Amino acid sequence: MAKKINVTPLHDRVIVKAAAAEEKTAGGIIIPDTAKEKPQRGVIVAAGKGKIDEPMTVKVGDTVLYGKYAGTEVQIEGQDLLIMRESDLLAII
Repeated sequence: MAKKINVTPLHDRVIVKAAAAEEKTAGGIIIPDTAKEKPQRGVIVAAGKGKIDEPMTVKVGDTVLYGKYAGTEVQIEGQDLLIMRESDLLAII
């Protein structure tokens, strides 16, 4: 799990640390950096309190799936993170 950060997202937003991109295929072929796909899995490192009529369903530490182009890439405390709305999350795994 990622270390705790000193940033709290507002309302229904979450901050996600993306999982590392795959280095090898199932057959053992090494994937070059230029061909690696953007990961669609990550861990919640911070979550807002939700909206008044819609409480948050995810919490810090949950592993989630999100859309390929979801979120905004930000750098906080030297870490590359994604900030997105809870509605951009597809599933908790």
